[in-house]
Amino acid sequence: MESVENTNKIRIPETDLPRVVIIGGGFAGLSFVKQLKNRAIQVIVIDKNNFHQFQPLLYQVATSGIVPDSIAFPLRKQFKSYNNVFFRMADVLQIETENKQVITDIGNIGFDYLVVATGSDTNFFGLKDVQANSVGMKSIQEALDIRSMILQRFEKAVVTSDEKTRDALTNFAVIGGGPAGVETVGAIAEFRKYILPKDYPDLDISLISIYLIESSDRLLSGMSEKSSAKALKYLNELGVNVHLKTGVTSYDGQIIKTNNDIEFIARSVIWTAGVRGNAPSGIDEKSFNKGNRLLVNEYSEVKGCTNIYAVGDISAMISELYPNGHPMVAQTAIQQGDLLGKNLLNQMEGKGLKKFEYNDKGSLATIGKRKAVADIGKFNFGGYFAWILWSIVHLMSISGFKNKLFVGINWAWSYFTYDKGNRLIMRRYKRNTED
Repeated sequence: MESVENTNKIRIPETDLPRVVIIGGGFAGLSFVKQLKNRAIQVIVIDKNNFHQFQPLLYQVATSGIVPDSIAFPLRKQFKSYNNVFFRMADVLQIETENKQVITDIGNIGFDYLVVATGSDTNFFGLKDVQANSVGMKSIQEALDIRSMILQRFEKAVVTSDEKTRDALTNFAVIGGGPAGVETVGAIAEFRKYILPKDYPDLDISLISIYLIESSDRLLSGMSEKSSAKALKYLNELGVNVHLKTGVTSYDGQIIKTNNDIEFIARSVIWTAGVRGNAPSGIDEKSFNKGNRLLVNEYSEVKGCTNIYAVGDISAMISELYPNGHPMVAQTAIQQGDLLGKNLLNQMEGKGLKKFEYNDKGSLATIGKRKAVADIGKFNFGGYFAWILWSIVHLMSISGFKNKLFVGINWAWSYFTYDKGNRLIMRRYKRNTED
């Protein structure tokens, strides 16, 4: 691969200490950096955003439940007490493995050790028309696009006199029955039930259809069958039209076509059906699996590389128990980042390294207010208690006391008033193919 032309160096203090460069300020990146805090190591954190985002709650931003500021935390503030950490906001263009350099849009930086923690991106599985006409949900920017899209559809629906157009504008489809899809479609259903009658009294909410389309034979395939069945039951109670064993084959912005000849009319489609590794260029393609994730050993070192590591969603640590790599969830990223930080310190000090063993702390998914499902060890349960547990776990996981407070207040207000805030179209959403 040709080298990207960039002769400028990123302005970083010169040092004789080992330099660790980490790409990505997500769960894995932050967990890793915490282990190196104030050590005799120079740490450079590079991210295209200047904030860490709490992705499990993106769907609440998308459905007007909370403001985006509540689930974002400034990276510079995160590192304010780290005297050995330097943050640079930049887009990574290429990794030069042989020269040990990272090439970015603001310059290049050499490294002794490199950690790739770039996470994942939406996987449309080659469906270009679906990609052009739907919205993924992997960033705060996309969540805000979804919020604007939903509100704009209703605003347009109340002024159109054509019934077919109004029908398409008020139908919503979520593709993918994993946690993100289930939680998103549940939130949209509650929006229809509690918010629309107050905000849009001249819209007949009985005409609004909400679809959840999943290609496999059940929802939440990563959870137990009991939790899957309960999630389906809760969504049915919310009036969501769930279609299992239904794979999307195309979408032109108006009509969703599927592999079993069922067609859905909807102007708003949210795609949560798959993710793939979001890796910078420069690493040999032999180091990747089919999901564009970097193949790593049990110490998170990238296949075919020396002193280059990958943690979190971008990494695929293949084992008998996890033939496709570990689950692409926050807990995996946190645990991998934490152990790699400890192992790197041990390596520098000539101590032994510990192999990664994933500690599955359980899975949770919420389906609207007061209902959730939980798999904790051998126990599977749902309903109100699962929802309380989901709320506590997610609230405690958010970075920053102020953010925890704001989200907690929002949830309490919504719980007692059946209301949502932030129903604002701050910027208009327009897809590329839309007139």
